[in-house]
Amino acid sequence: MEKTKQFDIPKRLFVQAYKLVKVNAGAAGVDAESLDKFAIDLKDNLYKLWNRMSSGSYFPPAVKAVAIPKKSGGTRILGIPTVGDRICQTVAKLMLEPEVERCFLPDSYGYRPNKSALDAIGITRQRCWKYPWVLEFDIKGLFDHLPHNLLMKAVRKHAKHKWEILYIERWLKVEMKMPDGQNIARSCGTPQGGVISPILANLFMHYTFDLWMTRNYPHINWCRYADDGLMHCHSLKQAENLLKSLKKRLKECGLEVHPGKTRIVCCKVKVRNNRYPYKSFDFLGYTFRARKCKDSQGEVFTGFNPAASKSSMKAMRRKVRILNVRNRADLSLEDISNWMNPIIQGWINYYGKYNRSELYKVWRHFNQTLIAWAMKKYKRLRKRKKAAGLFIEGIAKRNPKLFANWRIGMIGVFI
Repeated sequence: MEKTKQFDIPKRLFVQAYKLVKVNAGAAGVDAESLDKFAIDLKDNLYKLWNRMSSGSYFPPAVKAVAIPKKSGGTRILGIPTVGDRICQTVAKLMLEPEVERCFLPDSYGYRPNKSALDAIGITRQRCWKYPWVLEFDIKGLFDHLPHNLLMKAVRKHAKHKWEILYIERWLKVEMKMPDGQNIARSCGTPQGGVISPILANLFMHYTFDLWMTRNYPHINWCRYADDGLMHCHSLKQAENLLKSLKKRLKECGLEVHPGKTRIVCCKVKVRNNRYPYKSFDFLGYTFRARKCKDSQGEVFTGFNPAASKSSMKAMRRKVRILNVRNRADLSLEDISNWMNPIIQGWINYYGKYNRSELYKVWRHFNQTLIAWAMKKYKRLRKRKKAAGLFIEGIAKRNPKLFANWRIGMIGVFI
């Protein structure tokens, strides 16, 4: 007869968590165990996780430190948990998320069910039409600097079960294994890359920023996506005073604004001789600035609107180069289509939502890559770029649905 466990955690949660982890895929952690390897003895592995968590004897292994490039340059460190630990964190997430979602505010968009970055872009677009000034802020190293004492205070307020509190505290303190094999102890922050980390960061910011704004500045519209946020103001003075208050508030909570990514931006488009230096801002991969637009009657006017940022387009072109499409002469054009279309369609779905024509340079770069591929694949086209361009252009006209960017009319930019 099975002994009574210290914590009553339903077994079904581990099956559900495994399925979610499997969908999200991801690399192996410090134990080098992949999802495929974990699945070989799935039933027994899930039972072991349930048994250890239910008895209170589960101690998470160190997270694997992995450096990934940032769009703005440089790298950020992700902490990759093991497959088993990702499952355990997902179990905790399944229990905690419904509790905190009840209290989160509508203008918090990051890492939340039924909310997206495009929702945040859409509401920001509307507000930039209404308010002439916006305070753009970014929190410096949010995931790395969350004070554990304040965060656990918030967790204890919302977690319904003692085991959630116990294991979240253990996950916060888990060591990070660096590429050189050294284990680094952590006294603050939550590993960026952990399943539970986004919820914990959102919970901390709910009390640090969201509720603070609601209490102290109920008349100011704001929008936050994780550590990036915007506040819309009526005047420059109002924005300057708000920035001072924000810096003070964040300092009280162990955080600070990123000096290079925090500024006040003028959203006015009809003021002559406006010499204010900042007239655009980047938010979630989009650049907001004054642009020529057409209304429903076709009349041209100037509006403060979003379009894919230069850094986003640079990242898309870099992705095509990294994938080395031009040198895959072993593939047919149909193979490349099947390979690249999910990626291209994802770009269209996100960056093409507003001012799709801004992506022209990306599509031109991709078409040029196809020309380079044709020159590599066919001997008759080698060192004949114009002929290769006409060759790809002919295919595009005969089969305009072959590539996702061709489907939206980006044909004829080959030469």
